[in-house]
Amino acid sequence: MTAFSRKAAAGAPVTPPDHSDPLAALGQLPGVGAAVDSVRKAVDRVYGHRVMRRRSTEVTGEAALRAARGSAALSGADWALEEVRRRTDFGGDPEALTVGAALRLSAEAGQLLSIWRQSPLRVLARLHLVAAADSGDAVGRPRLAGEQADEPLIELPLPGADEVSARLEGLSRLVIAGSAAPALVTAAVVHGELLALRPFTSYNGLVARAAERVVLINSGLDPKSICPAEVGHAELGRAAYVAALDGYASGTPEGMAAWIVHCGRAVELGVRESTAVCEALQRGAA
Repeated sequence: MTAFSRKAAAGAPVTPPDHSDPLAALGQLPGVGAAVDSVRKAVDRVYGHRVMRRRSTEVTGEAALRAARGSAALSGADWALEEVRRRTDFGGDPEALTVGAALRLSAEAGQLLSIWRQSPLRVLARLHLVAAADSGDAVGRPRLAGEQADEPLIELPLPGADEVSARLEGLSRLVIAGSAAPALVTAAVVHGELLALRPFTSYNGLVARAAERVVLINSGLDPKSICPAEVGHAELGRAAYVAALDGYASGTPEGMAAWIVHCGRAVELGVRESTAVCEALQRGAA
């Protein structure tokens, strides 16, 4: 059950949802439609760049690297792009472990597309397994009763294990059922729900942002994975990210809309980053 549906169940004043497609109602919230249209236009422009006809694989690879750098920055490892590109050893200190985990997730996300719509929980377990492989944490499973989540950026109350299990199952059902909601809406809900739940003992932010990427790719909005929302989330800043997530967790129409719009802006900034990469490739500078 998402924050939006929890609020509705509590009797708060929200737009009546379509119970056959609860995500679709979110697409009707004020400001969301404009955000969806703006994202689609931005994505179409970068996909229409002449460099994409011949060198899309290079753009995809660069987007993956920059996505990893942005996601790691939000999790407290704010390294320069060239340092991320140069390093080969990601063991030892916590920042290096975080960057290494982000790089592995960025590479893994595109390998899980065929599984996502059939078994999103398997994908989430795999993402955490990949992220936490070098950490020694309990990997590939949700938190058990009494276990904590190491995600210092997010200060929302931490749901207990039973609530995590129930809400993950609800999220899984939404994904498997499919929705007429725009890809941006679904991606934002998946991202927001995972951050609010922090279902794993570690690397929840990295996993949530990787899952957002999986949705954007799998939906067909960004099939070549060249629009790294992680870059935009990092550029918008940790304070704005946390404030927008608080809106999601509130479950109010205004808060949900603000979170979706924030995620849309992050995608657009990711598009801007990849457009710059295309321009550099065209000039022979990268």
